[in-house]
Amino acid sequence: MTLEKQKIGNFIRRIRNERGLTQQQLASKLNTSQSAINRIEKGRQNLSMEMLARLSDVLDASIITFSGGSTNYKIEGGHSLSGEIETKVSKNASVGLLCASLLNQGTTVLRKIPKIEEVFRIIEVLESIGVNVKWLKNNDLELKPPKKLRLDKMNLEAGRRTRSVIMLMGPLVHLFNNFKIPYAGGCRLGKRSVAPHLYALEEFGVNVKTTGGYYHTSVRKKQPERLVLYESGDTVTENVLMTAAKMTGTTEIRMASANYMVQEMCLFLRKLGVKIEGLGTTTLKITGAPVINKRVVYSPSEDPIESMLFLSIAAITNSRLTIKRCPFEFLELELLKLKHMGYNFKIIKKYKADNGYTDLVDIKTEPSVLVALTEKIEARPFPGLNIDNLPFFVPISAIAKGRTLIHDWVYEDRAIYYTELNKLGASISLVDPHRVYIDGPSKFRPAEIVAPPALRPAVIILIAMLGANGVSVLRNVYSISRGYENLPQRLNSIGAKIEVMRDI
Repeated sequence: MTLEKQKIGNFIRRIRNERGLTQQQLASKLNTSQSAINRIEKGRQNLSMEMLARLSDVLDASIITFSGGSTNYKIEGGHSLSGEIETKVSKNASVGLLCASLLNQGTTVLRKIPKIEEVFRIIEVLESIGVNVKWLKNNDLELKPPKKLRLDKMNLEAGRRTRSVIMLMGPLVHLFNNFKIPYAGGCRLGKRSVAPHLYALEEFGVNVKTTGGYYHTSVRKKQPERLVLYESGDTVTENVLMTAAKMTGTTEIRMASANYMVQEMCLFLRKLGVKIEGLGTTTLKITGAPVINKRVVYSPSEDPIESMLFLSIAAITNSRLTIKRCPFEFLELELLKLKHMGYNFKIIKKYKADNGYTDLVDIKTEPSVLVALTEKIEARPFPGLNIDNLPFFVPISAIAKGRTLIHDWVYEDRAIYYTELNKLGASISLVDPHRVYIDGPSKFRPAEIVAPPALRPAVIILIAMLGANGVSVLRNVYSISRGYENLPQRLNSIGAKIEVMRDI
């Protein structure tokens, strides 16, 4: 049995379980025997490229990509879409809550978690250190930690493929005096300093040295009464929340992020028994619960970034769509700017998310003729225009009449990726690594492009291809799979024509 066969077998078993299939059910779909599936999953079966392709199709997973190829999208653009599409639970909230589950010695159930690559990477890390992770019905996820985590068994390859791994620090400081985790990965968007994390953790007696591809961490716990964050970052705030969550006293955090994933973290920690004041503001007071051992069920809210994706697709394809379960508070400014660009939409329903806190709306879009905003479009920490929503204004501005300045001050390299839309007929001029001018209206045309190694820059190319008359190919779409579950199938359900192709 080769290591490669074993790795592929383990991968197939995990995906089968995530899809809720037994070995016999998978065997029936493949017209083979249950014993053959058992041998495949144990790494004891030779696999032809034809069988790998069939497994990829039946499980709707990139198994051929896993064994060396890549997954691509063939997109026939220029079609108006119609119907309803529902926003799924937030990616960024999900990965933070997966890390936070380590604070609970009991069983944690997270509802409707998206089956996306970013979630899979964190699950692989958690499973490797001993956490029992089980997919239940309706994308519910059950997590139960062991009596003692085995950090020496950590899946380093999975950890290095996600930036979210850095949020393990907060829970682990309560369990170990010394530990190490791999450098955070994720999107390649220039220099993304972890210094704000390290400065904040120092206030809790946590010393971190970054050498040899690891964060080497030593813990001599203390509790600050007041902590000012060096940067009002989302993951920084989440890490500090988890660090304060099991302290005995009260910590006040100043300059905290109030973004959606931070609010989800606060709501979840409250269910664990942690007292938190100031939810939704930049000043949080956390009174910890030193012992947490309970069964807790939590339903995170939907993803405003996915709602914005569908809003931008509707604009580019000139479509009448109903986008359901949109987190309104985290889209208000985006919608206001779109309104002033001439985007026709209306709110047709208001209600609460399953977490009982977040306000959701259904939004109906209409075909629109857009004009450029006279002022620049830039992102800010919440309650400003969301940093992850800024890229969607690039294809939208490309079809608007006039000149738009997009200022992406957060990341050094993301604006450079925006110029890839020029290959599809846009007119985008790079001013510097943070700013682009977009002149419109442009008419998108088909092209073949390799997806950038970053989620939002990759998906805006997909959006533009949907608006281009003709056939485009977007290659190596792993970065899109990191953040969106079954996106081609969901878009095809409302009239898109996207074919998933896998290289051999």
